[in-house]
Amino acid sequence: MPVLFIGHGSPMNIVLNNSYTSSLVKAAKELPKPRAILAISAHWLTNGTYVTCVSKPKAIHDFYGFPDELYRASYPSPGSPEDAELTIRTVKSTKISCGEWGLDHAAWAVLTHMYPDADVPVFEMSLDYSPYNSWNPKPLERHYRLASELAPLRENGILIIGSGNIVHNLGLIDFDIDAKPFGWAMKFDEKIKQLLASGNHEQLLNYRGIGQEAVYAVPTLDHYLPLIYAIGLQKKGESLKFIHEGFQHGSVSMRAFQIG
Repeated sequence: MPVLFIGHGSPMNIVLNNSYTSSLVKAAKELPKPRAILAISAHWLTNGTYVTCVSKPKAIHDFYGFPDELYRASYPSPGSPEDAELTIRTVKSTKISCGEWGLDHAAWAVLTHMYPDADVPVFEMSLDYSPYNSWNPKPLERHYRLASELAPLRENGILIIGSGNIVHNLGLIDFDIDAKPFGWAMKFDEKIKQLLASGNHEQLLNYRGIGQEAVYAVPTLDHYLPLIYAIGLQKKGESLKFIHEGFQHGSVSMRAFQIG
């Protein structure tokens, strides 16, 4: 199976029909049908690493102050506890445990467009966001190594999706979803695009060396880490293509790409 990184952006995308959601529909039609999906979510932050080992994960509405229709929406996909257990057995560099988390909007806001029938089993993996990992970029290498160990899941028919945002600064957002992106945001997003296209994983791991714009683009690691999982699964010489690019709210990159 290929690997995806999806910029998920605003929860409003759950109910919107725009170029971004259309790109998700198109991508799913062009992908081989997965046997199951592993979503690595920017919204499940834990001390240690967990996977959801539940057979019926609940859609988590982890957002506030949005229209009622978003809270009425759901995504009743089955879970895949067997594949969660397979993930635990597969990864050797770090301990992975079972968690009771459902599907947060980083997962189901994307999948509701890709697989609207909710007929593909889905399970999530958390991001180890313990204090040491939260603020020091060095542990990005640990996440990168963990990601590479997930590679056998691809051979097992599992589509792995990292769901975050390359640029994600909610402190500086424009509340107009179609606002013109900030210059620093476009500059950082374009640099990351170039590094992805050239396969420069070392620079992607050391993103702070890009320049001052990195401070604004990645004020915290949570939404950048899913990108590290995606590139950690890229085999040598494996193709990468961009399936969407653009911004929402001026400071949120919606860039998405496919590996393989």
